[in-house]
Amino acid sequence: MLAKNMGQTDRILRTVVGVILLIAFFSMAAGVLKWLALIVGVAMLATAAMGSCPPYSLLGINTCKTKNN
Repeated sequence: MLAKNMGQTDRILRTVVGVILLIAFFSMAAGVLKWLALIVGVAMLATAAMGSCPPYSLLGINTCKTKNN
């Protein structure tokens, strides 16, 4: 399991953006942007739910304020 590296604000923002992108997916006409919205939206929701972002780990970014992750 990945160590948590996302703080509460980061997780909330990702959840909001993820939901907006999924709404956009369902309201768009067929095309590349529709599928991009789905992929990015699901990724945002998944990382928010896990509390861990793999690119953050690679880049050494940690927005989590607690030390017990």
